[in-house]
Amino acid sequence: MRKHLITGNWKMYKTPKQAKELAQQLKTDLADVKDVDIAICPPFTALPVVAEAIKGSNIELGAQNMHYETKGAFTGEISPEFLLELGCKYVILGHSERRQYFNETDELINKKLMTALKMNISPIFCIGEKLSERESGKTFDIIKSQLNNGLAGIKEGIDKIIIAYEPIWAIGTGKTATPKQAAEVHEYIRDWLKKNCSLKVAEEKRILYGGSVKPDNIDELMAEKELDGALVGGASLEALSFIRLVKFQKV
Repeated sequence: MRKHLITGNWKMYKTPKQAKELAQQLKTDLADVKDVDIAICPPFTALPVVAEAIKGSNIELGAQNMHYETKGAFTGEISPEFLLELGCKYVILGHSERRQYFNETDELINKKLMTALKMNISPIFCIGEKLSERESGKTFDIIKSQLNNGLAGIKEGIDKIIIAYEPIWAIGTGKTATPKQAAEVHEYIRDWLKKNCSLKVAEEKRILYGGSVKPDNIDELMAEKELDGALVGGASLEALSFIRLVKFQKV
């Protein structure tokens, strides 16, 4: 039985002071949650204070990105060694905003995934199609290409990778894939894993959904057996909203 994971991606929001306050409130108000895994991914500048704030809690720490090298002359980049020392269990890789605004390719993301696995950080590997690609019937072609290229050559540690399906047309737009639309893509991903990895990997792999996940649609989304949790943006920035997501009603 796959355990749900609800992950908050705080993106470029929250100063260290604001992040600490939110993390402290979440630590208190989510202390009773046992049947769902919880992670929050604050900006790099807030990682140390958030790590301290959630110490000893049921909330795990994650980062929003990392470099594929552990050290070097890469001005402005973040080494996975830094993340490890701060206690990061997860790192988001391949987010559509990284692909769109910073020109990250499948090949670059593949290198980052390999490094994350070597460093024993669990990557949350994001994939998803644009609106034009969905409307032209290319959704599964795009997903297949991103899986083929992003996971190329990865055998060892593939069980540590969490996949997040995030239709780009639903991120921050207020539009959400219907549970049926999301489930269809999750089923496709699981079938790809079965064919290219193993039945065991396919059955155990957690596949999250991301894209305008909110308190008023979380219950319906999580009712789909193929959806193993959510990668949440805007709705993770307020305590009450994120708490409601973590404590979704099972229907």
